[in-house]
Parts: sequence; C-alpha cells; structure tokens
Amino acid sequence: MSEFFISLRYLLPSVVVFLTAWFILKEFFKEQARNRQLQLLEDKQKISLPVRLQAYERIVLFLERISPGNLVMRSHKGGLNVKQFQQLLVQTIRDEYDHNLSQQLYLSIDAWEMVKSAKEEMIRQINISAGKHDEKAPSAELSKTLLEMSIDKLATRKALDYVKTEARKLL
Repeated sequence: MSEFFISLRYLLPSVVVFLTAWFILKEFFKEQARNRQLQLLEDKQKISLPVRLQAYERIVLFLERISPGNLVMRSHKGGLNVKQFQQLLVQTIRDEYDHNLSQQLYLSIDAWEMVKSAKEEMIRQINISAGKHDEKAPSAELSKTLLEMSIDKLATRKALDYVKTEARKLL
C-alpha cells in the first residue's frame, strides 16, 4: 500500500500539471481561433463595405432618376404625343432598373423589395396618368400630370428613405 501512495505522490502532481497545461492551452487555442475569425471578418468588412456602399449609392441614384420630376426632365423630347412619351418613360425606367439589377446582391431583401415596388409603382403611375389623356395629346400634358403627383406619397421617396436609412447603418 505504501508503494501505491508513493506512486500517487508522484502521479498526482503530474496529473494536476497536465490538466492545468491542457486547460490553459485549450483556452489559448480557442482565443487564437476567435482572433482569427475576428481578423477574417474585419478583412472581409474592409473589402465588402466600399462595394456595398457603392451599391447603395447606385440604388439611390436609380431612385432619384426614376422619380417623376427627374424622369420627366431627363426624358422629355419635343414632338412626342402622350402614348409615345408614356412608352419612352416606361422603357427608361426598365432600362435603368436592368442596369442596376446586380445591386440586389448588396442590399437587404427588404430594401430590394422597396426598390422593385418603387419601380413598379412609378410605371403604374405613368400608365394611370397617361390613361387620363388622349393618346394623341402632346406629351407636355402627361409631363404636367406626372409633375403634379404628391412628393410625399411617391413610392420612390419611401424607397429612397428606406435605402438611405439602411446605408447609414453600415457606417
């Protein structure tokens, strides 16, 4: 029995030292892994943040360009009738949208849905406004109707506010 206690006297401190070293090394390696993950996340943010902000900038520009005032001013050409101008406006919106389609990768799902809704609502408003006029009437009548739309109720304004708020959260 005395040999057992002598062995235990040597074995017990070595087990305690082993367990202590094992615990300390385990915590050290956990901390190292956590630091590596944080470093990778930070590096990823450094790369992706400018790209995401650029996507938000492009979407803000898109929404500004399809708002009635800007859209009418940029697209208005003399000599068009209401029907031709309606088609031009709708095509302009669709072209702008198609040009910015890839930006949905960088926006949240909610923000992209707001952008899509704004586009569809603008097309709908153009079609409704055009329906109020004779097809052969001068395009100035459609322009006037679109410019008289209430700024507060515009889907583009709501989407723009939402996208700006979301972009600010990135900073």
